[in-house]
Amino acid sequence: MASTDRSAAVSHVGKVRSNNQDSGYAGQYLFLVADGMGGHAGGDVASAIAVKRITETDRQYTSPNDAEFALQSALLAANSLLAETVFEHGELTGMGTTVSGLLRVDNHVAIAHIGDSRIYLFRDGKLTQITNDHTFVQRLVDSGRITAEEAAVHPRRSVLMRVLGDVDASPEIDTTVMETKAGDRWVICSDGLSSYVAEDKIATVLATVAGAKAASDRLVKESLDQGAPDNVTVVLVDVDETGDSSHNPPVTVGSAASPLSFDAEAGRRPLRLPSLLLHPLKATQTDDSHFEPESDEYLNALIIEDRKRARRRRTTWLVFIAVAIAAIIGAIVLGYNFTQRHYFVGASDGRVAIFQGVQQDIGPIELSHVYETTTITLTNLPLYQRQQVEATINAEDLADARRIVDKLSDARVP
Repeated sequence: MASTDRSAAVSHVGKVRSNNQDSGYAGQYLFLVADGMGGHAGGDVASAIAVKRITETDRQYTSPNDAEFALQSALLAANSLLAETVFEHGELTGMGTTVSGLLRVDNHVAIAHIGDSRIYLFRDGKLTQITNDHTFVQRLVDSGRITAEEAAVHPRRSVLMRVLGDVDASPEIDTTVMETKAGDRWVICSDGLSSYVAEDKIATVLATVAGAKAASDRLVKESLDQGAPDNVTVVLVDVDETGDSSHNPPVTVGSAASPLSFDAEAGRRPLRLPSLLLHPLKATQTDDSHFEPESDEYLNALIIEDRKRARRRRTTWLVFIAVAIAAIIGAIVLGYNFTQRHYFVGASDGRVAIFQGVQQDIGPIELSHVYETTTITLTNLPLYQRQQVEATINAEDLADARRIVDKLSDARVP
């Protein structure tokens, strides 16, 4: 890990994974993050190959548009190189990588992006996500089908629609040119940061921690504090009045910082796209992400499946609620029936009466009622028996209650 005061690149393997499949680069004009996918099938190799190829564009350009074209071309060239590598090394089948990078040209930046790594701009105290995630759930959010909050826990949150790899010979790369000014802080990160650290927390760090290196370290620490099940890589670029944010000499972090190795490792599983991508979003599993080619047919199939899942979820909840209500009603009925097997003797309208139920009430619900009214008036009873009746006399059953009434009748005062 190295930096200047104005730019930095930091990468950490995280607390769960055994190897770092992220790569990052901070150079003189180019700043870049690649998040490899494919697990043990070569995610680390994919991000390293992409970064090493794209860093060849780290030079001065005469215009932002020239830089934009060069950066886009470099990503496509990296894509071809990945396909060639897979052709020559079959054990790497299924590897791929996201790439998000920017080239500085005077007071402009040229941006190229594919996948779900992100580029943020922190300007005047406000954090703005510049790139758009190429994920299935982002498509659902963009179309208004789900909210961003629902996307964070969606079962398809790990499905990527676009990456560099051995699938599409000419993937669609998002590019743009933006103006930058003194005071701007550009953050390029893998989803090891964006998936586990809230944007308001990222903004707080950028607003309070001075220096690119210190701020980058703090952002990585925030991810580690959340458990960091994924690799996390941060490249941070500060823009000051001099317009110089170069990192001299350039620094490479993550898997691209180590020599490439194509040896098949013991225990590798033969993964094939689509069935990879180690990009869990707020998840503890580390091998549950998937890549699927971006096509209307596949997207429609996922949407239909999502609707079915939503219906099943609603049906499950309705069944659960119905069962819960039935259980509550059943418990109430059973409880009430239980109370109605009891009898006691008490007073009703000045007379001795036999009550069915129990003396206690539940709020406004009475658990007893007059079962039988006798001809015995309370005024005809001795004071002691009258007080007993007014306080109620428990009976074992109806026959016992009638025996109590007979005794009270015998005790009447003429």
